[in-house]
Amino acid sequence: MKLEYLEDLTDNGKYENVISDRLIRIYDFDNLQASLLKDVIEKELLDSQKEISLSALYFVEPLNCSLTLKLSSIDKGIAMEENGNFNCYLTDTGYKEMAYLMEPFCTKEANGYQWLYEIDCPIALLFSPGGTW
Repeated sequence: MKLEYLEDLTDNGKYENVISDRLIRIYDFDNLQASLLKDVIEKELLDSQKEISLSALYFVEPLNCSLTLKLSSIDKGIAMEENGNFNCYLTDTGYKEMAYLMEPFCTKEANGYQWLYEIDCPIALLFSPGGTW
């Protein structure tokens, strides 16, 4: 499973299916890795209310950024911090929805992609085994 930040996706209107001009994508994973990530979100973040640094998970390979999932009182989405570090701020309901959206990728080798939240913020979060959208 790889974690990567992509910047300036507009490319003069070339890409139409992008919901934001920047994104973090979680890609190049199989159904076992998708299940592991979903379980970490449900058990560590939601049940134990601990922050999750995706970059620190043994099955995640950070390419050019780090992403920490944090509980928040309101859904804000991803915010850029310093030095390629990002934080994702969602409510428990937002993270429950994220885990639900990951489910199809956990049970079988799935194609396609899923945007993991629909919030008006400058950085989208893509979950895609093939890395495309």
